[in-house]
Amino acid sequence: MHMADALVAPAVATTMYVCSTAAAGYSVKKVRLESDSKKIPVMGIMGAFVFAAQMINFTIPGTGSSGHLCGGMLLSALLGPYAGFLTMIGVLLIQCLLFADGGILALGCNIWNMAFYGCFIGSLLIWKPLMKKGVSRGKIIAASILGCVLTLQLGAFSVTLETMASGITALPFGTFVATMQPIHLAIGFVEGMITAAVLIFVYEARPELLHANTGTEKREGRFSFKKTLVVLAAATVIVGGGLSLVASSYPDGLEWSIEKITGSTEVESEGGVYEAAGSVQETTAVLPDYAFKNSDTALGTTFSGIVGSIIVVGVCVGACYAFKFFRKKTYHG
Repeated sequence: MHMADALVAPAVATTMYVCSTAAAGYSVKKVRLESDSKKIPVMGIMGAFVFAAQMINFTIPGTGSSGHLCGGMLLSALLGPYAGFLTMIGVLLIQCLLFADGGILALGCNIWNMAFYGCFIGSLLIWKPLMKKGVSRGKIIAASILGCVLTLQLGAFSVTLETMASGITALPFGTFVATMQPIHLAIGFVEGMITAAVLIFVYEARPELLHANTGTEKREGRFSFKKTLVVLAAATVIVGGGLSLVASSYPDGLEWSIEKITGSTEVESEGGVYEAAGSVQETTAVLPDYAFKNSDTALGTTFSGIVGSIIVVGVCVGACYAFKFFRKKTYHG
């Protein structure tokens, strides 16, 4: 659901940058008050996992469309809304600059649509209330599916609103909404099941890693904290370096919706600001579309998945130290 620059006018892009920056600033303030230093490696590993998982587009049967994990709900269920949101920004920033996935002008929109709803609405209105009286597998499944479906619907609707407000495309608002919402309903359901599977693993391995887990059950995890992260890191490498090779070739929900209306997945844009943004992105994107430049070799996808994941870890962990997150250590060993 990464928006391209051609969908948004500069005024809308600026507005969404301001909104996303405000949410990021507030998140930085809140995270700096937290003292759980164990969240630092979790931010890095799970940020990398979401990056790798987003490379795998899964086919929506009978539609000719595909979808991928957004990850906001997953991250906020483990890290809380604020650290989860900042981690998602790291993922989206790397995708935009290094892989040309989503436009530079549209980055503020993409952060809002893909990160804000999943991390804040999903966490504060769904995950936290459902887990208030204890965590269970059933609650995890319910919260994951409900949260992913709801927040992806909100994100898809925001895409149509931002496009309408921009007024630079031939996409009719009513038709665009009627096309976008149903396909993202299906995508959200699949994302919910994937999210539930990952969170149930964490619940079995180290239940205290789940955000808002009051610990009333006093369950012992099957794995140590370190082993749990090693398993998640190994899964990241397998997903990004291997499973990404068998990702669906169908257009994602946004591209599919545009194609249904216009007959093409591409939307053209004209103007100096778009040319400037495109020029910057062409310079920074060393692996455009998760591949080597001017090459179709599968090695480019594998390389992108592994190297991109490592970079996300570096960005997320580096940001924790740069912004002095989790300064007080309350856990030992």
